[in-house]
Amino acid sequence: MRMRIEGGRALVGGSLEETSVDLDCEGGVVTGVGAQASAERVIDARGFVVLPGIVDVHGDAFERQMMPRPGVGFPIDVALLESDRQAVANGITTVFHGVTWSWEGGLRGAENARAILDGIERLRPRLGADTRYHLRHETYNLDAEPEILTWLAGRRIDAIAFNDHMSGTVDASSRAQQLAQMVARAGVTHERFLAVVERTKRRADEVPASIERLAAAANASGVPLLSHDDASPEQRRWFRALGCRLAEFPTTIATAEDAASHGDDIVLGAPNVVRGGSHTGWIDATEMIGRGLCSVLASDYYYPAPLLAAFALAQRGVLPFGQAWALVSQTPANAVELNDRGQIAPGRRADLIIVDASAVGQPRVVATIVAGRLVHLAQADIIVTAR
Repeated sequence: MRMRIEGGRALVGGSLEETSVDLDCEGGVVTGVGAQASAERVIDARGFVVLPGIVDVHGDAFERQMMPRPGVGFPIDVALLESDRQAVANGITTVFHGVTWSWEGGLRGAENARAILDGIERLRPRLGADTRYHLRHETYNLDAEPEILTWLAGRRIDAIAFNDHMSGTVDASSRAQQLAQMVARAGVTHERFLAVVERTKRRADEVPASIERLAAAANASGVPLLSHDDASPEQRRWFRALGCRLAEFPTTIATAEDAASHGDDIVLGAPNVVRGGSHTGWIDATEMIGRGLCSVLASDYYYPAPLLAAFALAQRGVLPFGQAWALVSQTPANAVELNDRGQIAPGRRADLIIVDASAVGQPRVVATIVAGRLVHLAQADIIVTAR
């Protein structure tokens, strides 16, 4: 079936233009822009903007569907399906679920890491968004290495990030609240958690070599690498030497400057932009964007944030809208080597969203299309007609 979106302003080549967009729903690609080809279905987007779908490379909001309160769990399939509905309703057409596999156990233990991977693979035909597995590997979780190597060889995972919350949280006396959250997720007593910490820390000398082996395996399989919470230019340089070209949430400006100067992608949280600052008290994402020190915005813990952040950046005069939208579409797609999406152009994947931007600060997704398939529709009687 052919579909045409007409009457709206589409983001083409970095600017909003009054033009039509033609899609091949079976092939899942854009076939033309402004061509006015015949179509069996027409979406009337008058008054709306037509944008490339959001590519969200780092999001763990799905965890709230699995465990909305400490110790209160829901089935993984239910959580994944509900998270998918939230994602597409907020314009996210490609979603990387950031699944933490940690030495902590509990919500972020081995059982859940395996079950979420199995769940994503099993549910893919039912999910609206192109759903991918972003393994957030806690580097002190040394016992997981053999299984992760198997996953990488089989291309079962789509990205791997190196996290170290042992040094960043457990050993940081100023982050008592985060430590308490880790204990709650693990579902054990504070004393037992600290005993696990001490046992795990005894193997600290083995961590660097394990990271190197995993990085080599990921590079061999073409799986993108990310480093999380880089704290210094030296740390960023070490990860870069391993082929890791995405710096997630660098904690200092000097680290971000080193990343940018070497062409690394810098991932920051869209909620940081929306809220006007980091909830952890770290660097301000809006300031970083203004300085050219951020190339990717991710949902982090809140699915509505990428949509809101891009519009907010333009409204505040930080960036022209086309550049602001690229932070949530084109540059994240390119950063994780998904070069078939993130732009509206012939031959590109037909991942598109139609947005009502008439209320300042409150953009609303009225339709989401993934690979030519309509997966979310909020105003069916207004914007869709068949011919």
